[in-house]
Amino acid sequence: MSRRFDVIVIGVGGMGSAAAYHLARRGLRVLGLDRFEIPNEQGSSHGITRAIRLSYNEDPAYVPLVRRAYEGWRELETEAGEQLLHITGSMDISRPDQAILQGAIRSCDEHGLPYELLEAAEVARRFPGYRLDPEMLALLQPDGGFVLPERAIAAHARGARASGAELRPGESVTGWEPTAEGVRVSTGLATYEAERLIITAGAWIADLTEVPVVAERQVLAWLEPRQPRLFRPDTFPIFVMQAADEQLYYGLPEFDIRGFKLGRYHHFGERGHPDELDRTPRADDEPH
Repeated sequence: MSRRFDVIVIGVGGMGSAAAYHLARRGLRVLGLDRFEIPNEQGSSHGITRAIRLSYNEDPAYVPLVRRAYEGWRELETEAGEQLLHITGSMDISRPDQAILQGAIRSCDEHGLPYELLEAAEVARRFPGYRLDPEMLALLQPDGGFVLPERAIAAHARGARASGAELRPGESVTGWEPTAEGVRVSTGLATYEAERLIITAGAWIADLTEVPVVAERQVLAWLEPRQPRLFRPDTFPIFVMQAADEQLYYGLPEFDIRGFKLGRYHHFGERGHPDELDRTPRADDEPH
């Protein structure tokens, strides 16, 4: 006989753990299923630090969502008794005519966010870890920073369980189907039913839905600088940069391990099913 819940969450990573946490706190009977451990290094919510910023150059519509997220992080920190959100300031860097800078200005102006526009020389004076090309400008927004993803998932999971949620790591979903009373979810171990289903399976969502998602391997590195003091959270704001060749980069200060974090969007363009992508570090992209 199937066990019944109010809500089943498939995928208990950054999104799924938060969903289970908030639903359980509202008094709902919640089941969270994940094929891996909680947290793990297989999905997208890992890597010690993850950037958070209000100057969303992609679209101003994100700004109210990020503002609410800041409130949520502070509430979770109070309950968990640990700091999960670190404020460093954020910089959106590009030439004046490129999309990164234009989009960041648009988001800040539309939502009344404080910011400064800094020329390359002023960036180097205030943050000596940076050396920008003279034609670059940086939008400095003081509220950006980073979240600790593994610790955040663990805190959400603890809070969800404390509110009565049942989280089952290492249990893979093999399929689901709608029923007259909601949904039925099958795993390799059991069958469960619920009124509602939330699928937060990240790169595996195409295995469970018709959403045409294709995973892309993201490559980053931790680089150990000669002057570590220039890359601390109090001296090195997070950044997103559009280079002269249109390549997009991001970076975060040193935290918890040696070296500051650097990544490039669409590094090798390696796409495919997440179970088939090569996750082995190579000599040209291995963290240092």
